[in-house]
Amino acid sequence: MDMLNLNSTLFYLLIIWSVIWKSIELWHEARNKQLAWFIALIVINTAGVLEVLYLIFFRKNRGESQ
Repeated sequence: MDMLNLNSTLFYLLIIWSVIWKSIELWHEARNKQLAWFIALIVINTAGVLEVLYLIFFRKNRGESQ
């Protein structure tokens, strides 16, 4: 239990980091109607890694045709 208390700040920062990136990523997926990405990344929790990769490499720009 002491270990959890020592790392609680890091734990909460990781949760906040993950929620922020997942929220941004899910917003873009929903707007772009990318259901496969939406389902995959809502199920897989990776502390923001997949979310950042999606936003950098796979999201569609608003000007692109669907």
